[in-house]
Amino acid sequence: MKVAVFPGTFDPLTLGHLDLIKRGSALFDQLAVAVMTNRSKKPLFTVEERVAQIREAVSGLDNVSVITNDGLTVDLMNRIGADYLMRGLRNTTDFQYERDIAAMNNFLDDQCETVFFLAKPEYQHLSSSILKEVTSSGGDISAYLPKNINEALKQRIEEEKLKQVKEHNEKTR
Repeated sequence: MKVAVFPGTFDPLTLGHLDLIKRGSALFDQLAVAVMTNRSKKPLFTVEERVAQIREAVSGLDNVSVITNDGLTVDLMNRIGADYLMRGLRNTTDFQYERDIAAMNNFLDDQCETVFFLAKPEYQHLSSSILKEVTSSGGDISAYLPKNINEALKQRIEEEKLKQVKEHNEKTR
């Protein structure tokens, strides 16, 4: 059985991510989407929220599961019996970064095989960070997000703006 892990922070999951998940689910017998914790990023959604959002977005894919991990990806792979690590590439910058991670993962576990998927042209310019920025400035990015995640993102951005206004008002009193 071919089991793969597709790790990422997915804050939020984009249609580019979802396209990769669909393509991976066609190639592998089982695909685990692993919602990871990246200590260098301040996520907009909690891990639990992201897991719920992604589960809804992939609900029609029977061989896809959504899990979490807070440690090394190779350790997760060993725990669930995965031999493949799935990664998406949008550009040469992604390639250089992912190549180095693949080499380190192979050093940590020489059974870890990384499989790269090229992003489709319509998704090559997407990043979760850019989409959050555009949304927070009032832009409509609904064409790049699953509907449930687009609604959650708009709501969270509004909540964050309201929180900032309240904090500002508290300071000026």
